[in-house]
Amino acid sequence: MNPSDITSFLCPTRLYMGAGAYRKLGELVRQYDCKRLFIAIDAALRETAFHADVCKLLDEAGVAHASFSEIEPDPSAHTVAKAFEACQAHGATLLLAIGGGSTMDVAKAVGILATNGGRIHDYEGIEKFKTPPLPLIAVPTTAGTGSEVSGSCVITDTDRQLKMSIRHAALNPAAVAILDPLALRTVPAHVAAHSGMDAFVHAFESYVSRQANILTDALNLQALALLSGNIRQFVANRENLQAGLNMLCGSALAGITFGQTGLGNVHCMARFVGAYFHLSHGLSNAVCLPHVARFNLPANPAKFARVAEAMDRPVRGLPERDAAQAAVDAIETLCRDLGIPARLREVGADPARFDEMAQLCSQAGYNRWNPRHTSTADFRQLFELAY
Repeated sequence: MNPSDITSFLCPTRLYMGAGAYRKLGELVRQYDCKRLFIAIDAALRETAFHADVCKLLDEAGVAHASFSEIEPDPSAHTVAKAFEACQAHGATLLLAIGGGSTMDVAKAVGILATNGGRIHDYEGIEKFKTPPLPLIAVPTTAGTGSEVSGSCVITDTDRQLKMSIRHAALNPAAVAILDPLALRTVPAHVAAHSGMDAFVHAFESYVSRQANILTDALNLQALALLSGNIRQFVANRENLQAGLNMLCGSALAGITFGQTGLGNVHCMARFVGAYFHLSHGLSNAVCLPHVARFNLPANPAKFARVAEAMDRPVRGLPERDAAQAAVDAIETLCRDLGIPARLREVGADPARFDEMAQLCSQAGYNRWNPRHTSTADFRQLFELAY
């Protein structure tokens, strides 16, 4: 066997799923023999009944807890330092994150600093720390990033004006993730749509990645079915608990896989769309998705045909190319149904930046994962087509 043919798979997070699963928190903190707990939480959730219920469970378990909510989108290293200082002052031995990807990323970074010391900048890259972080229990309140199970956290270095990716497949995922649709009910419709499309892109790009394997394929096809089959209902009504649970599970499945397979041109382009034109990560991905899907289709029409099946398109018996095209059509319809802008011009993009953005995309190294080799000229054309 050729050593390059050997692949691996890892998921170190224990998952609890279902409406009311958050009520296991009291039991979980007792299992960790925790007396002092630090909570990272989205500011919008501090005054909610959900947070009050969580605090009550912790009080009943005899756990002293302190909450930190000064967390911005794309959190900075300064925010991490401030949160770490508060965690140290509280003397916490266990972390709890209640929120979206930004909140979970801050909690992960605090956990790394608590046991490894230094600054978060010291751990930029792959496996730059060796001591396990403080254990983290994550309760996602958006169905999108999959940060609770992924091996990375992303922190912005505002001094260098770049995002640092801190990656460790074994040590960076949360120890425990609670996928509870009751935690999603306050999510605004547009956030539900954009974060849900972020999860869909994770599953889609991971599935067609050059580094995909049998196990990631199985998880991603299930994720694609769950996400595409429930996002419309979830965006229409966050009180639909079954749709919410299915979205959380789909997001988590994709979160488990994409760190192991890498992503593709959608995420590559969206990095710079978001940074240059101040769009959310989910919206940046969603706008780029149909255009990249159309570009990538010739590289693996067989997988695109299976995406169409996962999205419940009637493609059996069709020629492979027609079935593959049905996946692109289904993606375009999904974006349209969710009110995603069809063109970059609709979100304020400036085509004068496209040359620079195309150059940055080609330097970012996504050809390791994207199914179709993409040159600088190709990226330039993709931005034009998306505009």
